[in-house]
Amino acid sequence: MLGGMARQDGIGEALSWASRIVAVGLVMFLPAVAGGWADSRIGTSFLGPVGLVFGFVTGLTWLVRMATGRQHP
Repeated sequence: MLGGMARQDGIGEALSWASRIVAVGLVMFLPAVAGGWADSRIGTSFLGPVGLVFGFVTGLTWLVRMATGRQHP
């Protein structure tokens, strides 16, 4: 019985980490998409790259904080 409980805890932790990684991926990806969309609507060409850099820095910071165990303020 205890073996099954330990397995469920492991699956829960794995799903928790998987959802965190997906969230980090979205944080890295969506600002670039939004910037590209805004560029096409406004007629500029700098918002896509700005969104890409912003998303990368934000996602990488969040990933490092998760890996080191520090909480967000």
